[in-house]
Amino acid sequence: MPLLYLLIFSLTVMGLVFWLPRYRLQRAIRAPFPGNYSRILRRNIPAYARMPAHLQLQLKRLIKQFLHEKKFIGCDGFRMNDEVRMTIAGKACMLLLNRPARVFPDLKLVLVYPSAFIAPRTELGVGGIVTHANQTLSGESWSDGRVILAWDHVQQKGEDAIDGHNVVLHEFAHQLDSETGSTNGAPLLMSKARYQRWSAVMMREYQKLQQAAAYQLESVLDYYGATNPAEFFAVATETFFEKSWPMAELHPELFAELSEYYRVDPREWH
Repeated sequence: MPLLYLLIFSLTVMGLVFWLPRYRLQRAIRAPFPGNYSRILRRNIPAYARMPAHLQLQLKRLIKQFLHEKKFIGCDGFRMNDEVRMTIAGKACMLLLNRPARVFPDLKLVLVYPSAFIAPRTELGVGGIVTHANQTLSGESWSDGRVILAWDHVQQKGEDAIDGHNVVLHEFAHQLDSETGSTNGAPLLMSKARYQRWSAVMMREYQKLQQAAAYQLESVLDYYGATNPAEFFAVATETFFEKSWPMAELHPELFAELSEYYRVDPREWH
């Protein structure tokens, strides 16, 4: 009998281990969306007010899950508050609309600095020479479950900015990219044929941007996207959401690929 009791106790504990997190998540998702949260969204994410009602509801649900699952940490003396959490969560979750309910499953921490932060870099040069340097960054995405952001850049690069930059969209596009296990500009897609089409379109557009950067030609995409395929995907994502009309006109194949992947058309919000 003691063995039977022990088995029942063990099964009960295991059941609680699996059930309790799901219960807490569902409770968080069912909780009312605070009015001050909606005001923050309208103030800091102008596209939100122009979204249809069903997308607004989706975004709110995704935000509640994001806030429940991810931990925010202020760095270098930065004090966290609802506006910071809501603004970052809202912009990040725009990438997840109309998609399966995976809310950046590998992400655990969002670290926020008050302004651009310094990150150490080690580079291996010709002849095996190792050089050490510091790089000033406004954001960074890590495959170990961290995203790092500078709050002043999160604030100043809004959806109506003419330069099309959005550090939150950029870094969280990297998070989507890394879900395959490799950050290479090809996120999780539905089929082999989809990967083939994605690769062909992205490579053509990447090479066009490299040429534009080399000759300083006018481009709707930021030259930083010419760095490598991973940065191209992140920059293209920023442009897709921030400058959707120019991208659709000047890069229709790229716009179509991203529209199919993100399952939205941001032109409807601009």
